[in-house]
Amino acid sequence: MSASDKIENAAEDLKGKATEAVGRATNDDSKIAEGKAEQSKASVKKAGENVKDAFKH
Repeated sequence: MSASDKIENAAEDLKGKATEAVGRATNDDSKIAEGKAEQSKASVKKAGENVKDAFKH
């Protein structure tokens, strides 16, 4: 996984956490779900990159 991919995935994860926190603070279920979806998307990307890295070695 390249450094830029790691940074992008971390940023997406942080954005999701922030969105989820705003949703919890405002009691907005759609924001909570949106934040969790962003975090999940970042996790899937990270897992995919890890698989690619495993096959490169």
